[in-house]
Amino acid sequence: MHKLYTTVAEIEDPSVARVLIAALKAHGFHPKEGGESGLPGLPGVYGPKGIAIELPEEEAADGKLLAGALIAEMTRR
Repeated sequence: MHKLYTTVAEIEDPSVARVLIAALKAHGFHPKEGGESGLPGLPGVYGPKGIAIELPEEEAADGKLLAGALIAEMTRR
């Protein structure tokens, strides 16, 4: 059976996306693999809103809250 994934964040900066994915994994979430490398078949090419961070549907609600807090912390100036 295939898992359904939900986008919880879209990040323009690839380095912030990598840190967010690592942080979500460290908190026990399971981000979809390969999202940080670009569009399928086009490594290094991202969508118009950046890199989509996707979590399994059952983790999406909690993951979106955590992702939002982490993004706010990482982008605070």
